[in-house]
Amino acid sequence: MAEANRWGVVYSSQSGHYKAHKRWRRIREYMEYKGVQYDFVQSESSGSVYRLASMLCNNGYRTLIIVGGDRALNDGLNAVMNNRETLPEDFAMGVIPNGVGNDFARFWGFSEDNYRQTVDSLIARRVKVIDVGTCVYSEEGIPQKRYFLNCVNIGLGARLIKASNDAMHLIGSKRLSIIPVIISQIFERKLFNFKMNMETEEIDDHYMTVCVGNCLGYGQTPNGVPYNGFLDISAITRPKWWQLFEGFWLLGKGRFLNYRNVHPYRVQKLLIHHCDKAPISIDGQYIKAKDFTPVKIGIEREMLRFIIQ
Repeated sequence: MAEANRWGVVYSSQSGHYKAHKRWRRIREYMEYKGVQYDFVQSESSGSVYRLASMLCNNGYRTLIIVGGDRALNDGLNAVMNNRETLPEDFAMGVIPNGVGNDFARFWGFSEDNYRQTVDSLIARRVKVIDVGTCVYSEEGIPQKRYFLNCVNIGLGARLIKASNDAMHLIGSKRLSIIPVIISQIFERKLFNFKMNMETEEIDDHYMTVCVGNCLGYGQTPNGVPYNGFLDISAITRPKWWQLFEGFWLLGKGRFLNYRNVHPYRVQKLLIHHCDKAPISIDGQYIKAKDFTPVKIGIEREMLRFIIQ
């Protein structure tokens, strides 16, 4: 059983490049300077964050901190949700952004460039009870359930997230990694036939990508917040190639819903019967299943105590 004030920390070494590893050394030095009591484990392979976070959950830590990006945070979240019956009543989860994508951390005002502020906020332990998204899908005929904090992307959005993550690891710069993503967007604009039920509404239409957000959804669901009991959905039709630049500009300005090709919805549950074998990603994690339908996406109210600023 861990001491009451001792943090359990999972450092995702798969989350970034040299700068991320260098930042982690500085984070540790600052935590020790501030007198933080902690034990840390380091993930060495894809998927090990889940195993290590589960181990910490089962050892009685009342604070679990993930050092990494959205994908590592998602693995930690799933470990927490799948072990919640063993957790202390005052258990809380937090994140120190240090990965390729840090969208959920950014929503709360945490930045990978200001880790001192993040550590200070974790020490202060201001907790908010937040909603958690659920995604039930099929993988080779076997039902899978995955929880998420940020969003589910189906279609081109999932493929672009994977391309951006791969480019970031190769290039080492977020700004430069967006260039191949923009180029691929121009030349690849495939439409997928979505057949889905949004509570009382049935939809059978062609979309380039659909984003279901519990939060910002990498700018595609900018009004999404993880504490109102709803999921925001942006279903995006195919634009003319010259309209893509307007879309990227609005995405960067946080005004993506003003884009003429976006059809927004707000629901509590979504059932996707068919989507032409479009690719899917959950919190930036690319799911390799070739056909994952049907997909049931929902929301669980006030399921996680999360440390915020």
